[in-house]
Amino acid sequence: MDAIQQIEPWFDREEADALQRYMLSGGWVTEFRQTEEFERRLAEFTGAGHCIVTTSGTISLTLALLALDIGPGDEVIVPDLTMIATPNAVRLAGARPVFVDVEAATLNIDIAQVAAAVTPATRAVIHVSLNGRSNDITALRALCDGHNLRLLEDAAQSLGSFSDAHHLGTIGDMGCLSFSPPKVISTGQGGAVLTNDDDLAIRARKIKDFGRTRGGHDVHDTIGYNFKFTDVQGVIGIEQMKKLPWRLNRKKEIWSLYRERLAGVNGVEFVETDLDRVAPWFMDIYLDDRDGLAAHLHRLGIGSRPVYPPIHRQEAYDLGHLSFPVSERFSSRGLWLPSSSQLSDDQVARVCGGVREFFSA
Repeated sequence: MDAIQQIEPWFDREEADALQRYMLSGGWVTEFRQTEEFERRLAEFTGAGHCIVTTSGTISLTLALLALDIGPGDEVIVPDLTMIATPNAVRLAGARPVFVDVEAATLNIDIAQVAAAVTPATRAVIHVSLNGRSNDITALRALCDGHNLRLLEDAAQSLGSFSDAHHLGTIGDMGCLSFSPPKVISTGQGGAVLTNDDDLAIRARKIKDFGRTRGGHDVHDTIGYNFKFTDVQGVIGIEQMKKLPWRLNRKKEIWSLYRERLAGVNGVEFVETDLDRVAPWFMDIYLDDRDGLAAHLHRLGIGSRPVYPPIHRQEAYDLGHLSFPVSERFSSRGLWLPSSSQLSDDQVARVCGGVREFFSA
């Protein structure tokens, strides 16, 4: 029986044909028309005024922080339960990440704890919509405005997910997306900055292109870097965008299948998810013997992946003296089940059968 991977990228003949046409067309490969078209489609889909694509989700966060003029001496409040790219981008910009716990209902940053963590050095807050879920970002925005703080959204896992009528990533001053291989659409690597602020968009575009006053013009009025995309990625991204609505719908169907087939399994918990607003990226469950279930599924040829460790427990940050109980509890119990858009109903049933078998042993 074929193995079921926890996640797989999904590229088809359409991407291959489009790449061949582009490579035979005499394009310059670096970012140009295909990149602009990919940005246009992303902005139209999300409702953002501007979309600036760059090399990765991590660099999109870094670029946004630099565009917001955040750097050495500044503090940025970050949730403790997130992919390590979130605080790493703060460090890359030269600022210091300050961690707070998350809310149990959504696994999003705890807004009350954000308020308590603000100091005179605080310049920004990063909201991470983990797995496409969000809490009251409007309230967080009001808190930030009241303290004259910038709000940045890490929406790397949230393409196709909304808070009320607004696409995640478009509510803060700037928001960031990711197109790494596990994401619902992928360009191999890549990320994007979303904003509705014209001046911030201009600044971000300059910083990602060496600080040039205009493209191809070697006059620089600000410090910048080479964070540019490529048209090869743009070609792939355009074809992936054409498939996005179907994939988002399929993610919701897969989530519903897991909920239905694991209903009544004593010991398996889900985070409540409103599928009218959320397209789950990964299918996460929570249980006491997470590692035991992962080993059982592995023996059945089924992949899984533990939810991120809390950042303060990561050796890279060495903050084990701190305690964030909600992050610690959900991290230690969280397991991502197979989540690829191309999973069949039968494969989901096989995974659920393996989970049920574990709990009945």
